[in-house]
Amino acid sequence: MAASAAFLACLAVLPGLAATTDRVVVDRNTGLAIGGYDPVAYFTDGRALPGLEAVEASQGGTVWRFRNDSNKSFFLAHPEIYAPQFGGYDPVDVAKGNIVAGRPQLFLISGRRLYLFNDEDNKTRFAADPERLAREAVDKWPALRDTLADY
Repeated sequence: MAASAAFLACLAVLPGLAATTDRVVVDRNTGLAIGGYDPVAYFTDGRALPGLEAVEASQGGTVWRFRNDSNKSFFLAHPEIYAPQFGGYDPVDVAKGNIVAGRPQLFLISGRRLYLFNDEDNKTRFAADPERLAREAVDKWPALRDTLADY
């Protein structure tokens, strides 16, 4: 329990961990964030569910899709909670200094935050020590984020 409390405290003091909507994995052709999956559904349904074209919101030039208006409202009120950390880039790769997009179907919620992973090995590695890997990724993220092109 103490490790979880420490990680939650880390969310409050480490810049960039909770505010990652400025560089989000998007489809360059459609502008859809995280492949059109509903970021709130990971929390409410516990699984990756595609959003609906009829329920979209644009934030910072990125189009997010949702399963329903309630999920859209939750997201717009608190994108820092529902948007994937590190913009949807794999946190294990970010911790290594690499930019690799996570896959919406490979996810984990840890410390009340959403993380997407490129492969099962990274997901397993992160799950074994989320506090350490998140801290390492937070340290690397600002420099990596600055290398990403504007959408």
